Amino acid sequence: MFKKNFLDNIPDHLQEEMIEVLINSDIMRVERIISDNHSSSENFWYDQDENEFVMVLQGSANLKFEDGTDITLKRNDYLIIPAHKKHRVEKTSDSEKTIWLAIFYK
Repeated sequence: MFKKNFLDNIPDHLQEEMIEVLINSDIMRVERIISDNHSSSENFWYDQDENEFVMVLQGSANLKFEDGTDITLKRNDYLIIPAHKKHRVEKTSDSEKTIWLAIFYK
């Protein structure tokens, strides 16, 4: 057993998005993701085999889906993305780091 704070140890500068796997099993993966004005590469789409629960704990993010849907997530908003629902991160906050909790499950 160990205790940590989800908002501790946030780097001041990030050239790339930081993904930290907190829990990993055959049926679930939990990640802490830290974005600093990051976005997906042009023409890149996530096409994941797992469902994804994603929550923004700090900052904000704009997600775009292949079907044209745009969704903005701000602090404490969450979204459930079904497996193989193609999406991308259009933009994350440029005024503060965006801190995500992502849970991937079958």
